[in-house]
Amino acid sequence: MNNGKLFLGILAGLAAGAAMGILFAPDKGASTRKKITSKGDEYLNELGNKFSELIDGVVKKIETVKEDALRLAETGKVKKLEEKEMKYGANAN
Repeated sequence: MNNGKLFLGILAGLAAGAAMGILFAPDKGASTRKKITSKGDEYLNELGNKFSELIDGVVKKIETVKEDALRLAETGKVKKLEEKEMKYGANAN
């Protein structure tokens, strides 16, 4: 079984469990809906926080890669200048 089918199976099981839980809940419908809304809001906020953390991590990684690239470019320029100096210095003697 591939991962996609396994994931879909897990999601279907979770959805079926949630539906059964709602149908057989001891609370009144209004109370159950409030709980569902509250949990949904909690999950949405948590998801937003996780997404923000992910974006912050990606931005930091991009900055690190950018700094490394600039440092490597500068090192390459210095090496190229050193090679030119050695080449022209060798021809002059």
